[in-house]
Amino acid sequence: MATTAKSPSIVTLRLSEAERSTYRLSQRSLQTALEAMHRDGVLVIEDIVDKKAIDRLNERMKKDAITLMERGEDGPFNYNLGNLQQSPPYNDSELFPPSIFSNPIASQITSSLLGGKPTMSFISSNAAVKAEVGQPVHADADFAHPSIPFATVVNVGLIDMMPENGSTQVWLGTHKDTSIESQEGAHGERASGRIKLGLLERRKEISPPIQPFISKGSLVLRDLRLWHAGMPNKTYDIRIMLAMIHFAPWYRQRMTMKLPRSLRPTLDGNDHLNIAANWTDEKIDHLAGAFGNAFDFNQDP
Repeated sequence: MATTAKSPSIVTLRLSEAERSTYRLSQRSLQTALEAMHRDGVLVIEDIVDKKAIDRLNERMKKDAITLMERGEDGPFNYNLGNLQQSPPYNDSELFPPSIFSNPIASQITSSLLGGKPTMSFISSNAAVKAEVGQPVHADADFAHPSIPFATVVNVGLIDMMPENGSTQVWLGTHKDTSIESQEGAHGERASGRIKLGLLERRKEISPPIQPFISKGSLVLRDLRLWHAGMPNKTYDIRIMLAMIHFAPWYRQRMTMKLPRSLRPTLDGNDHLNIAANWTDEKIDHLAGAFGNAFDFNQDP
């Protein structure tokens, strides 16, 4: 089985050779992963993504990030100009390997956590560029959350992520707070989902936030309800973190992606993951992708 290590807070799975070669967690490792997700709302699986593929994608996406930065106030930023929401280059299927975008270890965990074969209907990224301020602490689900896990974000950093370059600050255990009363800013506002400052101060006394080091090649799984914040990148190296969201099969999620048909063999080949996509032969302008509250993570009534 995998060996486990705990930082001051985040559980990290280090896979055995058997798990790595089969892309399949043992029963004990899966139990460890699920316990961490239920208790903390976040988990790291170390060194399971193809690093050469990551480097190729990072080289391309850094160039795209510079193009988006040049748009200034018209760019796809979230909360402030230092945090861009950026779509990956959908038309280049060679930059979409399964270990990044439909990783079977990730889907094994999310299918067990969410109660069946989940649906992936969101693929995007956050690019942190040099900045002095980060995001306010917020929840991505800016509505009253179900009291059980309904969506998991799967993050892949394209470089090592650390406090210096803006690794995400996380507040462990806050996915259990499902009240919309904890938030400021309604859905549709550019800065929705902000957690009230008084609640943050009280939470610090129970469990202060952490800003971890996450090595390149790792997966990060995060409950969509968890309080978190994109922190400022103090370096000149653009830090890109991919984000894919898996929704529970019972969750009446509203989103469908428009994707090139060339990606279907890569994304739709995972037996533990549905893809909510309209496949097209058209070329997609990924630099004109939606961002922020253009996405609606709520479910139908």
